Amino acid sequence: MSEPTHDVVIIGGGHNGLTAATYLALAGKSVLLLEQGEHVGGAAISAPAFPGVDARLSRYSYLVSLLPQRIIDELGLEIGLARRRYSSYTPDPADTRTGLLVDRGDEPATRASFDRVGAAVDFSAWNAFYRDTESVARALFPTVCEPLPTRSEARTLLGDDMLWEQFFERPLGGALRDRFQNDLVRGVVATDGLIGTFTSLDSAELDANRCFLYHVIGNGTGDWDVPVGGMGAVSGELEKAARQAGARIVTEAEVTGVTPEGEVSYRHGGALRVVQGRHVLANVAPWVLRGLLGEAAPASVRPDVEPGAGPSAGPSAGPDAKPEGAQVKVNLLLRRLPLLRDEDVSPEAAFGGTFHINETLTQLESAYDQADHDGFPELLPCEIYCHSLSDPSILSPELVAAGAQTLTVFALHAPHRWLTEENNDVSRDRLQAAVLASLNSVLAEPIEDLLLSDAAGRPCIETKTTLDLEHALNLPGGNIFHGPLEWPFLEDDAPRSTAAERWGVATEHPRILICGAGARRGGGVSGIGGHNAAMAVLEG
Repeated sequence: MSEPTHDVVIIGGGHNGLTAATYLALAGKSVLLLEQGEHVGGAAISAPAFPGVDARLSRYSYLVSLLPQRIIDELGLEIGLARRRYSSYTPDPADTRTGLLVDRGDEPATRASFDRVGAAVDFSAWNAFYRDTESVARALFPTVCEPLPTRSEARTLLGDDMLWEQFFERPLGGALRDRFQNDLVRGVVATDGLIGTFTSLDSAELDANRCFLYHVIGNGTGDWDVPVGGMGAVSGELEKAARQAGARIVTEAEVTGVTPEGEVSYRHGGALRVVQGRHVLANVAPWVLRGLLGEAAPASVRPDVEPGAGPSAGPSAGPDAKPEGAQVKVNLLLRRLPLLRDEDVSPEAAFGGTFHINETLTQLESAYDQADHDGFPELLPCEIYCHSLSDPSILSPELVAAGAQTLTVFALHAPHRWLTEENNDVSRDRLQAAVLASLNSVLAEPIEDLLLSDAAGRPCIETKTTLDLEHALNLPGGNIFHGPLEWPFLEDDAPRSTAAERWGVATEHPRILICGAGARRGGGVSGIGGHNAAMAVLEG
């Protein structure tokens, strides 16, 4: 069944697709957005994770930093973001009865906390380091909703050759060792280079540097805020804006093919339909787009690998390889926050920011090396976020009154190469047990004893492997960024003759643009990929 030609057909209703649809519809373009699921939002959704329990969790994405205020203002979005007073808490693995609490509301207390973990000399270095990241953020974040600068232009914008060398030319691990003496402090800083990125901090490929950069430049400050009402409130506002602007949104529409000429085939309502777009915006991973185009794409993992299989499990090389994620996410609903072994820090303070577990620099590098060569790490590095402390609105009044709290755990260095369709259930159980063991290594009581139960009497805990993410969200290899992150600038000799190249959304086919996390400057809940693809269409 053929439909009329649209100015733009968007494949995928995640937050970037909704952002692009809104901008284009506001500009008078006819926009058709096709979403495979029952609802739009992609990974930026809120949902009840536990049957019979009135708690709507940010099930996949959970914090906001990179969403530019410019996009919020231009699209008239009513989004509440709660700033967290505490930056982080990290128990000292050498003595878990103490830890580093970074309290942005009390500098003397933070200084005293550095002293407690034997890192007094690093307190001033910490402040100086993050003044430097703010300089980078102020220089580069204003460019993310503009045509890409070149490397030389970006360096000129920063105006500091020492900082450029530190963040853009040499591995992040070296800079951390130069600037900090304490292994725990080095690790707290290093984690921003490893979220969703399987690499060594000393890799000459600088993958950690790129990941780190996107984690510290958001809105010129690098702050990571809690979306009030959950992540679904963000995508809900974008859906409302897109519909009000006149975009046509079709859910339960499975796209089955795309041609370079802009023809999009999809199944909807039991029928195969075909629509023509003057432009097609792909809010799917570039690797997925290649499949829709019928282009051959290599697999990235071997099908006979078990967790712990060793180095033969590695991904195939090459820029066209299937992406690989390297994390496991666990959602928990507790009757209260757990007690700490550190009696000098309240659970409300420790869980009020990012709670780091087993993430000294040495532990991070050891876990990576074990995962890359030997198999399962002895201790999974983990980060914990408590949404409900900053925003209890995601819980029913009854749960709030009872003192219930949510925890989201993001564990690093759990690569997709471990998983197959056959072993995913067993691997999920093993990864969940490893995450709980990592938590219990720093708590004064077992986390299992605090779990609430759902309507069937089952513990309120949900674990998502990279393969689960691939199934649920069509993220190849469970890679949360849709592929390797790229610098937010073009190399000096890179082509920039077309609008799509200048905005970092080009594919090999002029009619087809990337508008999701796989665009240059994509990744995270930002809307940047959608904004930039829309600008390329309007400019072109």
